[in-house]
Formats: sequence, structure tokens, C-alpha cells
Amino acid sequence: MRFPKILLLIALVFHMGCSSAEEPIITPPDPTPQEEVKLSLVDKNATEKTKALYSNLWAIQSKGFMFGHHDDLLYGRLWYTDAGGSDTKEIVGDFPGVYSVDFAEIMDDRHSSSDLNDDRKRTILEARSRGEAITACAHLNNPLTGGDSWDNSSNQVVKEILTEGSATNVKYKVWLDRLASFLGELKDSEGDLIPIIFRPYHEHTQTWSWWGSSATTQDEFISFWKFTVDYLTKEKEVHNLIFAISPQLDSPSTTDKILYRWPCDDYVDFIGIDSYHGTNTNSLSTNVSNLAALGKAKMKPVGVTETGIEGVRDNSGNEYAKYWTKEILTPIIGKDISLVVVWRNKYDPTQEGYHYYGPWAQHSSAADFKEFYKSSFTLFSKDLPNMYKMAENVVVE
Repeated sequence: MRFPKILLLIALVFHMGCSSAEEPIITPPDPTPQEEVKLSLVDKNATEKTKALYSNLWAIQSKGFMFGHHDDLLYGRLWYTDAGGSDTKEIVGDFPGVYSVDFAEIMDDRHSSSDLNDDRKRTILEARSRGEAITACAHLNNPLTGGDSWDNSSNQVVKEILTEGSATNVKYKVWLDRLASFLGELKDSEGDLIPIIFRPYHEHTQTWSWWGSSATTQDEFISFWKFTVDYLTKEKEVHNLIFAISPQLDSPSTTDKILYRWPCDDYVDFIGIDSYHGTNTNSLSTNVSNLAALGKAKMKPVGVTETGIEGVRDNSGNEYAKYWTKEILTPIIGKDISLVVVWRNKYDPTQEGYHYYGPWAQHSSAADFKEFYKSSFTLFSKDLPNMYKMAENVVVE
């Protein structure tokens, strides 16, 4: 049996005290103070709680990763907008450490017709009341063609957004105005603005979106990113955002791939990757190793911002009973990243399809998810420190 060093020292002191009053008492040395870490946010006017969350995103990386699930509090496989609902909680009795939502329907032309926007706000407030981190993407409709996020038919969309005074520029600013207004309404129980890890234009390395690599040049994407950040922080004075970028890497890649179309260090707070690698654990392990190293080099927290397999299935198409420990925990354990977020569980009460990426009670991997939960390396809601109080020995400018 291994005894803590302090108990051995106490035992030694006690023994020496009994044998000789002349011998000096040995006291344990003071612990070496941890070196202070200095981080920098894009928004120099960020709120104190936004800075605190950012400090904890850095600090928590040395303890493990927060588990997150997209729309986990909004709906699940068999329920829809039930207060307190969570497919994660149904299995392990705890909520995810990270709650992921989509801001698109708050921003674009669906803002007045969506049946979920009130519940989006409600669930964000609930997640914050428990001290969880909140992240948001935005599958925005195409503001030029009227198509959806996947309408990459025109390479003029971002050009038009960046053309001051154009119809698309004016429309898109209204969309950003709606986001700014919504963010200003998100306040915690103390009346302080709720920080959001915001990752606009995710998977920009792929061709599928109107902001992606087939529809924009590198310079256009970088200008679009900077325009968005500057408009929100300077024009609209939104100061509760942490800006996250998230290229998609599905196969083993290099650090250069993570930095594809990088807007520059001064315009990115958090480096993520979206990884739909299937069961290629080597791919995830390689890319997470590179991600962790890059985060340390740039002094920015990092994480897997989207991952999962549709239906949680193996290469044969069968339910993957050991998915959570084999495909998520094993390739990531020991690497310094702050979070891993799996994609949503579509509401499907008749269970006609299998569009789900997260845990749910009737899946054969539920028992394995409980083992995943028990790991000291996975952090859920109850495991979190106060994410909205500045982490010790971390300074955020």
C-alpha cells in the first residue's frame, strides 16, 4: 500500500520525537509555487466572468476534459423540450460539463418562426445555473441565395457580405444585430452576462458550406472572420464571447491543417477541431496530440468541438457497445485538452432512424458510457470547479 508523502513525514517526525529530544523536527518543504500563466483574449473589454471562464478552459486541461453534447438539454431521442431533460443525465445522473447549442435560428430569417428559441434561452440559463460551460455554433442559412448552410452554389456570398452597403451586407448585419441582442439578454442569477464560447463558420476547411473552402478564397474567409469579430465586439459592444475556430480533421493531419485559413492569433481565442473520424482512433489521437501542442505554443485552450459516429455504430454497422471507452477516452486520455463535444441526438420517438451521436439509455453502449463517466479524466457537471471564478495562477488580459 502506498502512503502519501506527508503521512510518511509525520510518522518519521513522531518516531524521532520518541527516540531523541535532541534531534530536530523535520517539516515538509513548502510546495513549489506554480508559475503564473498569462493569456490574452481577442476582446480586451471582455467581462470578468468571460475572462474567468477562459482561464478555467486553460487550467482544466491538466485535469481532464469536459464532456459535452450538442442540444443535450433541448431534446433527446424520445423527448422534446422537457424541463430538466437530458439523455446524458438519464444514464449517469449528471449533466454534461459543456452544453452546445446552435444560434442560427436566433439570427437568420427563421428567428420569428423557430419553436425552439425560447427553450434555447431557457436551457442556456439552466446550464449556467449549474456552472457548466456553454458553446455555440451557427448553421446559418445562405444570406444571398436563400438556401441553407449547405448551399455552396455561389462564390459571391462572402464577397457581398464584405461589400459595405450591399443588400447582403445590410441583411447580414441585421443577423449579427439579433445575435448581439440575444447575448445581451443572457444573464446569470447575479445579473452578469453569461459567457459563450462562440465558433462561427465551423468546418471552414470543408467544401459543404457557403463560407467553406469551395465558395471563398483564403483572404475572403479571413476577412469575413475578422469582420464578424470586429462588428460584434466593437460595433455592437458584445463582451461575453470567447471566439473559437474549428477546422474539420477526419484523417491524421498536421498542425498546418489545423491552421488552414488561420485568421491570426489576435482574432482567435480557442482552437478546436471537428473530428468525424469514425473508428480511426489513430486519427483522433494524432490530431489531438497536435492540437494540444499547438495550444501550448500559442497559449490558447483547445478541444474537440464536434465528434461522434451516427448511430454509435462500428465498422460493420452494428451498435458499438464499447464506443465511449475505446473510441473517445482511450485515444484522448493523457492529452491536455479542455473539452470533447459529441453531436446531437435527434428527436425520433418512433425510432425510425439512427441520427444520434451521443449517449441514450436504450443504446447498447449505455453501460460503457457509465464506465466513461467514472473515469477521473472525464469531467461532467458535478466534477467542475467554479468555471466563472478566475483559475489560480492564470491571468487573462
